[in-house]
Amino acid sequence: MSKAALVIGNWKMNGSAALVRTMSEALREQPQLTSAVNVVICPPFTLLAELTRQCFYDNIAVGAQTVNAQDNGAHTGEISVSMLQELGVEYVLIGHSERRACYAETNPVIAAKLNTATAAGLTAVLCVGEDKQQREQQQTWEVIEQQLASACDELTDTQAARLVVAYEPVWAIGTGETATPEQAQHVHSQIRQWLVKRFGSIGEKIEILYGGSVKADNAAQLFAQEDIDGGLIGGASLKKQDFVAIIQAAQG
Repeated sequence: MSKAALVIGNWKMNGSAALVRTMSEALREQPQLTSAVNVVICPPFTLLAELTRQCFYDNIAVGAQTVNAQDNGAHTGEISVSMLQELGVEYVLIGHSERRACYAETNPVIAAKLNTATAAGLTAVLCVGEDKQQREQQQTWEVIEQQLASACDELTDTQAARLVVAYEPVWAIGTGETATPEQAQHVHSQIRQWLVKRFGSIGEKIEILYGGSVKADNAAQLFAQEDIDGGLIGGASLKKQDFVAIIQAAQG
């Protein structure tokens, strides 16, 4: 990992205005971290405006956890790209395993969201990964390749330049289990090869993050791998000491 790492905190359905202030202050106290590492926080929709206010002058980017493929209309409970951009959002997670499993987000739905977000200028973080059964049946790459191919089918080179891929083995999300650095690197290497084959030189520059029970005590080993460009952090991003420690580990 030769360039600046990218570390994204995914708060999921957690957090409060108080946590936004606490986390922003903790990062503001160590500006050397956010100047050396690209840091993004993805809070629930209700906290986006507060996060933007808190980190407006700091080197912290704001991200959303999902988005609708349509820009307006009769989509109760949804939020559009233009609405996110009005709040200062720069990143959006797309295809997280929880969205796939709990909210029936299919590959075509994810592809539509990815197209809309990248066409509008947002950086889209495409989440891919296999579950425990698929891994045990040695279908890891088959599953991931299908997810990548479907999501990226219609992306132009310009859109691909706004793409980040996050490998999240479903069996390691929130379970305490983590892929070994070697296991993660193997999958990241396959993803890199696929991206280069699909997008050429642009594929060499697309950041590939690891997510799946990344903690302060295993982050450095994971981030040291050649094709791991940073992390998508879940639970640990809700604790200021843990999140700061992970960002420190990403400095290399």
